[in-house]
Amino acid sequence: MKLFNVYPRFDITLNKAKGVYVYDNNNRQYLDLYGGHGVISIGHTHPHYTNKLKEQLDNIGFYSNSIQMPRQEELATKLNEQSGYPNHNLFLCNSGSEANENAIKLASFHTNKKKVIAFKGSFHGRTAASLNITDNANLSAPINCNNFPVEFIELNNESQLIQALTKKDICAVIVEGIQGVGGLDSPSISFLTSLAENCKSHGALLILDEIQSGFGRSGEFFAHQYANIKADIITMAKGMGNGFPVGGVLIHPKIEAKAGMLGTTFGGNHLACVASIAVLETLENENLICNVKNIHKYILLELEQVPAIKEIKGKGLMLGIEFNFPIKEIRTQLLNEYRIFTGASTNPNLLRILPPLCITTKQIKPFINAIKEILQ
Repeated sequence: MKLFNVYPRFDITLNKAKGVYVYDNNNRQYLDLYGGHGVISIGHTHPHYTNKLKEQLDNIGFYSNSIQMPRQEELATKLNEQSGYPNHNLFLCNSGSEANENAIKLASFHTNKKKVIAFKGSFHGRTAASLNITDNANLSAPINCNNFPVEFIELNNESQLIQALTKKDICAVIVEGIQGVGGLDSPSISFLTSLAENCKSHGALLILDEIQSGFGRSGEFFAHQYANIKADIITMAKGMGNGFPVGGVLIHPKIEAKAGMLGTTFGGNHLACVASIAVLETLENENLICNVKNIHKYILLELEQVPAIKEIKGKGLMLGIEFNFPIKEIRTQLLNEYRIFTGASTNPNLLRILPPLCITTKQIKPFINAIKEILQ
């Protein structure tokens, strides 16, 4: 049997990882500045994380949501303490796409409406509803198209937002804290403030997709917290589990839960909860969000004066380095000559970096030097 060939892959086989480094089957070390699409938050094979998972696996690895799950309550308590959302409720699932599916469903249940506002350049997942609010028609099969009405507007365009909301048929507006696949564009602080106010006044729910930008990656727990606003629903995944499949939805208490309203077989299982608890404990114990801010400043200081760099986008350690030319050759050179993993986006001129939040200035210095050498 052959694998269904949908992934373009590097000719590299990894079989070991530690901290910010991964190792191939010839024991060659690579600096990981991509973390498997921003998934690795506290570092590869972090000892606290791996020990917690091993201990849990020795006791019980899985049972469904048909029984009491104290680990879920423990995770909810820790999220309460760190997320800035002490009154929201938590629904656990398996992935970011699933989190967004449930978020849209909740908004429709609550408002009894079905139209959604999304933004140009957005990416919210590859399942049915999340594809409908993703601004890339090439990803959708005919069965996915137009399964509910969506209006795509320009990011940071307040007049388009107000015009769309005044139609009074909107159940939710969904926006990424920082666009990932779309190229690291962010909603401005003033736009997020306006967004929160206008959603409230027009009876639409505000959904913040923090799947990639959450769990400290932006330098705040959630990227939208730079604007000091509150969202009705927040979706999470990726760094939430440091590699273990975990997703979650934070839900405003005004949205009433009913038996059977949402459901999942694997979501919130014992191992998933322990993985996410270990991430939260490590974020706090190692002061990683403060480290994100410090490394961000260091990267900007080192790269802002490089003439070939047009702009550095994003926040914290969710960054895009934009040039006036395609980055494909630079990315290939970084991987093959310097053994550094980086990422790309739909913007062909943008190099994406999403390193583990524990990275130090010493560890990221080889990347800084490589960029300068390549561009000299």
